[in-house]
Amino acid sequence: MGKIIAVVNQKGGVGKTTTAVNLAASLAVLEHKTLLIDADPQANATSGVGIDPEEVENSVYDCMLGNKFAPEVIIKTETPNLDIMPATIDLVGAELEMISFDRREYRMRDALTAIKDEYEFILIDCAPSLGLITLNALVASDSVIIPVQCEYYALEGLGKLLNTVRLVQANMNPSLSIEGILLTMYTARLKHNNAVVEDVRQHCKGIVFDTIIVRNVRLSEAPSYGKPIVLYDVQSKGNINYLNLAKEVLVNNGYTFESESLLEQESEAETEA
Repeated sequence: MGKIIAVVNQKGGVGKTTTAVNLAASLAVLEHKTLLIDADPQANATSGVGIDPEEVENSVYDCMLGNKFAPEVIIKTETPNLDIMPATIDLVGAELEMISFDRREYRMRDALTAIKDEYEFILIDCAPSLGLITLNALVASDSVIIPVQCEYYALEGLGKLLNTVRLVQANMNPSLSIEGILLTMYTARLKHNNAVVEDVRQHCKGIVFDTIIVRNVRLSEAPSYGKPIVLYDVQSKGNINYLNLAKEVLVNNGYTFESESLLEQESEAETEA
């Protein structure tokens, strides 16, 4: 049975979609069948894997409202072993349309029941909010990954988000756990970046990934080409970071590796100032 992981942070601009797309692609190229669900009306995860949201006929919106079954919505991507359940701008109105629905917080969980066994991992890219769609993602998930930018302002909402996770655990999804907090947009030469890393590791012991995602030019460029970083520039530092994150997620979930050479290689890719 596949593991469902929500990538969530109510603050925008912290690397949430970048993480969802590139972690999903990294798991896929490591030969684990993966589904990426775009639960953000901006549809950046959809375009990030090379699919034009304006050309999508069936989306997460149709699935959530019960107009389509999950298998009818899924699209194969250019990345081997990676499928996507795309989003469109229609998702903006889904929360209002679901207000009168029974079990409205469970719509995504119910929709995924039919396909959960077909994937090893299902990653949900959540909108930068704590609305009904994001709540659906938390209720449907087994765990959450929380990207946190290495800036002080990015830490302000972390406590609120962790409290939201606890409320969901207490009331709707007792099996929900924290897969890990992921530090993103890191620049080693900046003192305040290093201070944030130290603070997060100190106050959130045991739930912070060892992997840190550095600022990287190639990682920033990849979405404009509709490719995850593993297809855009396999030698880039950003790609090595996300492969290492995928390895860490796999190890935490009981997987082992015959060879780690790809994950241990050094990259000479340029990083942003």
